[in-house]
Amino acid sequence: MRLLGLLLAGLLAVTACSTAAPETTGSGSWSYTDDLGHTVTLDERPTRIAGLTDVVASLWNYGIQPVAAFGYTGISQDERFAGRDLSGVAELGPMYGQIDLEALAAAEPDLIVTHAYPVDAAGTIDPQAPLYGFADLAQQEAAARIAPIVAITMDGSAVQVIDRTAQLALAIGADPAVVTGARADYDAAADRLRAAAMSGLQVLVVAAYPAEGFYVAKAPDDPTLTAFADLGVRFVDPGGSAYYWEIVSWENVGSLPADVVLESRIDDMTAEQILAQPTFARTPAGQARQVYSWVFATMDYSAQAAYMNEVAGHLESARKVV
Repeated sequence: MRLLGLLLAGLLAVTACSTAAPETTGSGSWSYTDDLGHTVTLDERPTRIAGLTDVVASLWNYGIQPVAAFGYTGISQDERFAGRDLSGVAELGPMYGQIDLEALAAAEPDLIVTHAYPVDAAGTIDPQAPLYGFADLAQQEAAARIAPIVAITMDGSAVQVIDRTAQLALAIGADPAVVTGARADYDAAADRLRAAAMSGLQVLVVAAYPAEGFYVAKAPDDPTLTAFADLGVRFVDPGGSAYYWEIVSWENVGSLPADVVLESRIDDMTAEQILAQPTFARTPAGQARQVYSWVFATMDYSAQAAYMNEVAGHLESARKVV
């Protein structure tokens, strides 16, 4: 489970959405109810946003620059921020759970944003578990004393998660025209992926480790993969009762033949190292050298459109070998 973290008119009318809509009272205050049902009320719309790199990267794609960030790695090592001017963003820690609370306080955020991950296929959120990015509840509670926290749940299809993220961006001041333009690109990419998926290629999604083999992802448990499956992409089902992952040893990787393998960008092996494994090299995808990157794209229209176009390109160029 080590990578489990590691998926427009209606959106513009955000006040119609009771679970995620901002509300402005006659006194000018701002309130927002997140996916967990927690309502945050502030004297005015928040402008200084801190939070999980996964979420603030999406907000930045909509034009909202964060003041501080924490995540799986430090923001300066996160390729999703390549080319961004990070001089005004406090890096709160070099790795997961290492949040410098003093630096967070010094950044003076109005709001902290993050994700909540379910613990099973039913989408259950454990109230005793910290939100994503926090080492434990004590750290999360300390951060909440600095600024209120809102969470978007990473459940169901990425379509819903992306929409909720766009609603949050609009609630805190994103330009509606930027969101509308990004949505148009997303819709075009979805059409391309739907067409590419008609080839019927079988896709295996994995994280690879030298001593263990493949952690094979279960598409129904990952929002982005669920959305791709809804567009017609055919994912290999590894079976098993565990949530999200099924572990397959190197000796048994041939038991899950595929035309295409998507391999995690944040596991312990490169595509070339995987192809050098004799048991994998003998598989159909290995022999065809059809191994591509599984990118954990952020939950916004721009990032997801880019990855859908990338996957569509792989399916368009790959050949059926199973």
